[in-house]
Amino acid sequence: MKNLKNVLLYIGILGAFLALMYWIIQTGKLLETGRNVIETELQSSYFSQFIQSILQNLSHPVGLVLAQIVTIIIVSRIFAFIFRKIHQPTVIGEIIAGIALGPSLLGAIFPEFSSALFPENSLDNLSLLSQVGLILFMFMVGMELDLKVIRNKVKDAVVVSNAGILIPFTLGMGLAYFIYTHFAPEGVSFLSFGLFLGMAMSITAFPVLARIVQERGMHKTRLGTLVITCAAADDITAWCMLAAIIAIAKAGSFLSSLYVILLSIAYVLFMLKAVRPFLKRVGELHSTRENLSKQVVAIFFLTLLISSYATEIIGIHALFGAFLAGTIMPENTKFRNIFIQKIEDVALVLLLPLFFVFTGLRTQIGLLNEIYLWKVTGLIILVAITGKFVGSAIAAKVIGQNWRDSLTIGALMNTRGLMELVVLNIGYDLGILSPEVFSMMVIMALVTTFMTGPALDLIERIFKPKSSIISETINQLRKFKIIVSFGNPEMGRSLLRLANNLIKKQKDNATVTALHLCPNNVLHHYNMDEYENESFSPVIQESELLNQKITTLFKASDDIDADITEITNKGDFDLLLIGIGQSIFEGSLLGRILGYTTRIVNPDRLIQKVSGKEKLFGHSPFDDRTQNILSNSKVPVGIFVDKNSGDWNQVIAPFFSEKDGFLIEYLQRLIKNSEVQITVTDPAGIIQKSNEIKEAIRAIEQEAPNHIALNLEKVIDEQYIQQFQLMVITAEGWGKLVDSRSSWLKQTPSILIMKE
Repeated sequence: MKNLKNVLLYIGILGAFLALMYWIIQTGKLLETGRNVIETELQSSYFSQFIQSILQNLSHPVGLVLAQIVTIIIVSRIFAFIFRKIHQPTVIGEIIAGIALGPSLLGAIFPEFSSALFPENSLDNLSLLSQVGLILFMFMVGMELDLKVIRNKVKDAVVVSNAGILIPFTLGMGLAYFIYTHFAPEGVSFLSFGLFLGMAMSITAFPVLARIVQERGMHKTRLGTLVITCAAADDITAWCMLAAIIAIAKAGSFLSSLYVILLSIAYVLFMLKAVRPFLKRVGELHSTRENLSKQVVAIFFLTLLISSYATEIIGIHALFGAFLAGTIMPENTKFRNIFIQKIEDVALVLLLPLFFVFTGLRTQIGLLNEIYLWKVTGLIILVAITGKFVGSAIAAKVIGQNWRDSLTIGALMNTRGLMELVVLNIGYDLGILSPEVFSMMVIMALVTTFMTGPALDLIERIFKPKSSIISETINQLRKFKIIVSFGNPEMGRSLLRLANNLIKKQKDNATVTALHLCPNNVLHHYNMDEYENESFSPVIQESELLNQKITTLFKASDDIDADITEITNKGDFDLLLIGIGQSIFEGSLLGRILGYTTRIVNPDRLIQKVSGKEKLFGHSPFDDRTQNILSNSKVPVGIFVDKNSGDWNQVIAPFFSEKDGFLIEYLQRLIKNSEVQITVTDPAGIIQKSNEIKEAIRAIEQEAPNHIALNLEKVIDEQYIQQFQLMVITAEGWGKLVDSRSSWLKQTPSILIMKE
């Protein structure tokens, strides 16, 4: 009754105020007399007015740039996802997404749509936003450089790093000599063209290289440390050289650029000697997330912006200032990690894709419309590979590396990625590179980055490396081997307890391996060890409580579910235990629609369809990641749903098919090792018809009396299920349970879903 009174009161107040506003409007119309107010158009034109308003809103700069950003993010995420699935750096997918949205593809196929989405007058806004993204990115690159490692390893890396710049730089200048006449823009001196082409050949993409090293598990090896040091030293040297080259290109000659170079050196010294000690002190006082206040964050952002502005005014580009600001940030690893997390997602997900598309809009592959031009493109690629790959490999061999390590260093140093695009765009903006040369160089950047993964795989196959992420001792053990793969450390604890329950009394004849994979793009090479220790610490503590020895495996991955199955299959394990994932595409109508559309472009679904595996999971109740693991694993998989139901003393095991008989082995292990009480139920009436399952249950009864019971009743209700702490069921049986939508499903205890 009270609610009804409130509703009536609200309606009354609302009606009164609406009536008052209507009276004010009608009275106000009397004031229009003599003011030449234009009468409202006829009602028949209202719809046309509405359409015209929508069209104006679509072409408004704000609406247009938002439409561009939405399109760019969606397309870049799709391409990045596809390239991650084929084990390529996501940056390649994002670069190709940019080219696809440019005149080379979208503009060629749908020219009207392309010109409407990316009109010429809107590119300035896109360029400014992309430059902000680049400034933040270069700031992060500078922070990712661990100067301590460079100082400690500089003697080992200096030869490879210098050779990785000197050789390709010289070859690039030689290439400029042959193509200057036909391809250099009018009015550009050979000095500027040659220096810039040499610089473009010398770049190594440090961020991409570092992530490849992480993904391949090389970050803890001597080789991984050496190549990261070489790339870091290469980056610092290359950006200093680029600053000088920009100064020369703008001044027109070396002598006239000396003033800019000297001013730049003075500025660098000021940042290192004056600003850096001050920031170090600030970082020491504010090294935790709790005391990193907005005022402190403002200090560091101001340092970034002022440094970028200063180098832009000096004449050596704002990106150098951003890079320099990143390198002088406090060396405290925890501080850098916190600060990077504050800007990483905005820079990499929102703003940086704008740069890829802006580059794609500039890349006009259609200009390369003659065989001669493609021959020149091939020559550029050959010079790039020879200078960087071969030059770095030979230098590594000279300092005493074996051929396998030398070629690996060469392949990694040949990775150009995003850093190459940054340099090329600077050259294009300065008018040093023509549209044709720019397009050729972009293709070179794609090819040299794309070839890194296959080249490393080929080197490994040729030289048959002795080491692997899968320990040889694990492969050689003739025991029941369980691998526990976890993302959340608390889930790792639960999975370890479950594994222990399966082998508790047979520890001499069993092993447990704990595997933790982390997305490659959330880690930086300098905090890998810290992250690994934090991830495994709860699991190791649990292993000590259980008195269960474990082997730990850690890896940064670009494709977690694929790596889980690859490691499991190669390790010759007997059982894989994982925690179930939850899909963001479930629980709402929009989520299900989006989930359906993402499945259409999911490469895994296409592979399963071609291989015939799609039928096995056509109505799977699992998320895509779990489903991929189930379809690709060659060993039994246990999917654990932890509901914190305590000790698993009472276990229920419903059988829905004769194929469920393989569960008997795991039920027997639980009884033998943990002395649990198991109740086998027959909701589908299968056990009554299967003598084989009956005999297996009787055999367990004889071996462990009073530990297993057979309930042939077909009805399970909410009250009955509450007496159990664990349900063991097959994947097929779980699918049938989900489809049945039984009311007691919400009351289920922790669940172990098994797939043979």
